[in-house]
Amino acid sequence: MEEKPVTKSDEIDEIIKQSSGSLDEDEEELLKLIEEEQEKIYVVGAGGSGSNTINRLYQMKPEGVTLIAANTDARHLLKIKAHRKILLGKQLTRGRGCGSNPECGEKAAQETAPKIKEAIADADLVFLTCGMGGGTGTGALPVIAKIAKQDIGALTVGVVTLPFSAEGKVRYDNAIGGIKKLKSNVDTLIIIKNDKLLDIASDLPLEKAFRISDEVLASSVKNIAELSTKAGLVSVDFADLQTVLKNAGYAVIAVGESALEGSKEERAKLAIETALSSPLLDVDISTADRVLINIIGGEDLTLQEVHYIVEETRKRVSPSAHIIYGARIEEDMKKSSIKVLVVLAGVTMSEFSEGPEAGKITLDLDEVDKIG
Repeated sequence: MEEKPVTKSDEIDEIIKQSSGSLDEDEEELLKLIEEEQEKIYVVGAGGSGSNTINRLYQMKPEGVTLIAANTDARHLLKIKAHRKILLGKQLTRGRGCGSNPECGEKAAQETAPKIKEAIADADLVFLTCGMGGGTGTGALPVIAKIAKQDIGALTVGVVTLPFSAEGKVRYDNAIGGIKKLKSNVDTLIIIKNDKLLDIASDLPLEKAFRISDEVLASSVKNIAELSTKAGLVSVDFADLQTVLKNAGYAVIAVGESALEGSKEERAKLAIETALSSPLLDVDISTADRVLINIIGGEDLTLQEVHYIVEETRKRVSPSAHIIYGARIEEDMKKSSIKVLVVLAGVTMSEFSEGPEAGKITLDLDEVDKIG
């Protein structure tokens, strides 16, 4: 039996426990409201790569998030850990997959549309993820996105990868076609160029590169989702996410971490510079007009450090950018460690002049296992 999603109910149980099981009338009313009104967040991974991302997220246990794997390959789907699994196109493919045919993936999702709609019917925010270029994910994800955005009315965020060059021109062309269809059905689109991972570690075996690509996708989704589901000293709520991500077009995610002992300003500087100066972030972030910053630290995190990170980001983006930030303490963070997540939305990009522009994600490969 699959585990249930980690929800705010767990946080509420802890509050009740700390109060020795005794709550006054006002507290009970507040907790009831929190339970009733908490945002419904879903992550839908389509195809093989998307399902692998769901499997990784399941291990990470993001708070307040329901994980759904959707695939045409029944054998692969059976191996995936998720809160719910949807076999796409049962009549069309008989559970045998779509090969590299995006049209098959599209038709499979259309056949299964009622089940998809039922699965995310109460969604407030839906993340959609896949590795673009194959058959199922490339064809199905735009269909699922349309259901989420137009039928359900949820805030929709696409987080997808472009294939490695070694995977060939056909797969790349399939990916571009899928991105064009996906772009019109999401509020925000983040595209991760897998080749950029190899630019940083050129001797990386391809199998290891695929695993890191899955890790990047999973970590990205988890970090954004938990911005609103985890309480902080300075909290970011769902309305803040909407402000940054609603109809944002292309967005950039930057992640940085430092564990530098000594000067508070120095470790804050290292964290934000790691995020904003990574070779993976090959985009002009000065065009970003909406910015969301999340700062996570141990018990020694200071207001001075939070202020420094926010101000350094402000210097790099559009002067008129709307900046929202949050900060929280995590007890399991190493002493002297700071982790920074920056979402920069509305960026202007020209790299895909004949196709969609693309957002990128930055991640220190040495920190892959630490993120999330």
